[in-house]
Amino acid sequence: MPKKVKSASLRNKRIALILAPLISLLIILFTDLAPGNRQVTYCFAVALLMAVWWITEAIPLAVTALLPVALFPLFGVVDGKTVSSMYFNHLIFLFIGGFLMAFAMERWNLHRRIALRILILFGISPGRILLGFMLATSFLSMWMSNTATAMMMVPIALSIIMKLEEALGEKNTQKYSIGLLLGIAYSASIGGVATLVGTPPNLSFARIVNIIFPEMTDISFADWFIFALPVTILLFVASWLLLFLMYKPKKSWKNIQLDDFRKEYTALGKAKPEEKIVLILFAMLATLWIFRSGFNIQSFVIPGWANLFEDPSYINDGTVAIFIAILLFIIPSKSKEGERLMNWQTARKIPWNIVLLFGGGFALAQGFVESGLSEWFGEQLADLANVEPIVLTFANVTMMSFLTELTSNTATTEMILPILAGLSVTIKINPLLLMIPATLAASLAFMLPVATPPNAIIFGTNRIRVKDMVRTGILLNITGIIIATLVMYFWGTMVFDIDVSAFPDWAANVKSP
Repeated sequence: MPKKVKSASLRNKRIALILAPLISLLIILFTDLAPGNRQVTYCFAVALLMAVWWITEAIPLAVTALLPVALFPLFGVVDGKTVSSMYFNHLIFLFIGGFLMAFAMERWNLHRRIALRILILFGISPGRILLGFMLATSFLSMWMSNTATAMMMVPIALSIIMKLEEALGEKNTQKYSIGLLLGIAYSASIGGVATLVGTPPNLSFARIVNIIFPEMTDISFADWFIFALPVTILLFVASWLLLFLMYKPKKSWKNIQLDDFRKEYTALGKAKPEEKIVLILFAMLATLWIFRSGFNIQSFVIPGWANLFEDPSYINDGTVAIFIAILLFIIPSKSKEGERLMNWQTARKIPWNIVLLFGGGFALAQGFVESGLSEWFGEQLADLANVEPIVLTFANVTMMSFLTELTSNTATTEMILPILAGLSVTIKINPLLLMIPATLAASLAFMLPVATPPNAIIFGTNRIRVKDMVRTGILLNITGIIIATLVMYFWGTMVFDIDVSAFPDWAANVKSP
């Protein structure tokens, strides 16, 4: 890093270290966002402090993530026992289990074999490699957990990056590697938009809208897919172009040839027994993730394997990840006597700082819910009752997109959708015009590591700075907001038979969720 840039960065950190808590303190002392509920103001002040320190990295990110443990109980936002429990849940264990699988692949050199095969298949131009990874990630995330998809793709991408570094040098591939990892995170979120089962906010919408408006015709899997697929396609193209233009190498890769990689693959020889076993376990992990819940597409039903158990709801992606990870420590190595596929020395490389960062995001989301800050944000839309529907939709999507940068998209969706339903009844506008774009916007958080699990996972590679994510993510956020608004207004109204000027009969009898 140049000396001037480093000096400016240090100066910004020092300013943020002092200014952010000062502003938060002034908000607490002289502002009352929700009269009668001081917790809203307290939570907002803590969230602002965390956001500034996360963006500027004024102190280590993991330490900033611990602020809710210290501040929420002091201000009466969330009790200490509850906020502490947010730092370890099923998503955290999915994160840990996925990393253990990645370490096992790396330990036995399986990642190198997979990387070479992908390079041979897609070619070695920067655009093709990025496109290949983003296509695979987007498609998988339509049907399985975005987090699980990112966990599967990141170790393979890292092996590609290391292979390119060997051939071209670390300096010549550093910039491109950032774009490739961001491509995985973004396409995992973008792909999940396309189907009702692709991401939790979509399922939350389908459940909440039926509870609040029981007379409304159910939105089927096919209805949502027909509507949301254009959103996914447009966002995918926009993100690929943005990442390629921002992170393409300055110099063409003239000194590497595809034949070189074919020769290297041949030189690997036959796969070792450990490689085969780890590959089988990796395939098992992916299969168990994909088919855990099953699929229900119109009359076509594939039951999930979790239904074989007495309480299928008890089983989640974290359960699967840890189960397979434990097997890695049990199955013996055939090449190294007394060794297992995984040992604790290798497992100690788990990025615990990112685990804390992830937990901090969950804790902050809990604060938003319990304090009523999520509800307060939603109520701010009430002032837009007299504006044009397309402007209202745009404001709604913008608020939701940036709100979910700091909170769980599922928790925020659960809180905001009922508010939007009530607001739509009050101002006599079709509820779907507000609720569907808000659901889409919950997946349009690309700026911060805590915004989505895929963002946290790629940040856990320690190859990306928060500054890189914010610089790229804000452009994609704005693009996503525009796409979601326009597609809803000009395509969604046709798919869901929405008359913008009329209030539907089924919305007259609203129920409390």
